[in-house]
Amino acid sequence: MLSETSTATVRATLPAVGAAIGDITELFYAKLFAAHPELLRDLFNRGNQNAGLQKQALAGSIAAFATHLLAHPDTRPDVMLGRIAHKHASLGVTREQYEVVHLHLFEAIAEVLGEAVTPEVARAWDEVYWLMANALIAIEDRLYAERRTAAGDVWREWTVTGRVAETADCTTFRITPADGRPAPAHLPGQYVSVQVELPDGARQIRQYSLSTAPGSPVRAITVKRVHGPAADGPDGEVSHHLHTRVRVGDTLRVSLPCGDLTLEDSGAPVLLASAGIGCTPMLSMLEHLAETGHGAPVTVLHADRSPADHALRDDHRALTHKLADATARFWYEEGAEPGDATGLMDLSGVTVAPGTLAYLCGPLPFMRAVREQLLAKGVPASAVRYEVFGPDLWLASA
Repeated sequence: MLSETSTATVRATLPAVGAAIGDITELFYAKLFAAHPELLRDLFNRGNQNAGLQKQALAGSIAAFATHLLAHPDTRPDVMLGRIAHKHASLGVTREQYEVVHLHLFEAIAEVLGEAVTPEVARAWDEVYWLMANALIAIEDRLYAERRTAAGDVWREWTVTGRVAETADCTTFRITPADGRPAPAHLPGQYVSVQVELPDGARQIRQYSLSTAPGSPVRAITVKRVHGPAADGPDGEVSHHLHTRVRVGDTLRVSLPCGDLTLEDSGAPVLLASAGIGCTPMLSMLEHLAETGHGAPVTVLHADRSPADHALRDDHRALTHKLADATARFWYEEGAEPGDATGLMDLSGVTVAPGTLAYLCGPLPFMRAVREQLLAKGVPASAVRYEVFGPDLWLASA
């Protein structure tokens, strides 16, 4: 809980801090990477940094946390904090790194806001920072403890045992622990971080959903090759490396599974809506539902550019057919086949059973549109969960 004195100060200064938060976070990252270049090389996503996405996500989380403290002083935004903590745990973030962030963030605040940062203002925002940081540290410590690992010790070597080209730009990599020990347990919908060494020596990290059910003896990730924003723009560094350089027999550095978008085993009706490579966590959930004999209605929805671009399309259909009460509907922008729909996902003709829990994964505009349609059908906001690949810009724009 924010102290009474700091609450008044934060309330008075939030508009000014909020207006400058973009400049503050930009300067923060410049200072952080100047002092610790290894963080940009080996921890932070260089592509997101170049595009400004990480700056937007950090700015959004700080502003959202401060706003929540003022509006709901007796509670914490645990959904937001949990999502961030899972991302951090999958990267092996530790308590000491929050001290480093604090130093450079507050240097940036003082430099951008200048004389407006009085000792009183600095103390108030310092309190906001450590309330958020300590909450995240506590959640991350719990995640490490649940996995019986020391804080930050999340990495293991895995061997690539299979490689399947799903589409022109999507490849599935089947992996097993290189040391022969059992694979760590995971929940349907969780992801792992994969770290690869690039030609310039950087060890870049990306998250990929596990597309197999927890009971599978072999884990699988399906990686979509990210193309540059322009014809001559750079491709995604890690996805391009995996597609062009990693073969059966090679090893990958993979983290423990994390992620808070996990299937709730409540027996309730389930709706799985995805677009593009967002189908991967849904396949894990769908396989788990099939393996456990889920009897309530399951609605499987997917949108893609074309059937040829729909990774794991056959698995989508086959797993749906294994369930007692399940339907699958696909939408394609072009090349729709008989039985499929053309265009963007439209739920007007989709029946949503009472008590449905909905899980969404895909590009942000897609998830916003589907969530609005579900709310219009009477699905409570609390029953709609989502997963974002990369920085959570839904939160940043909230």
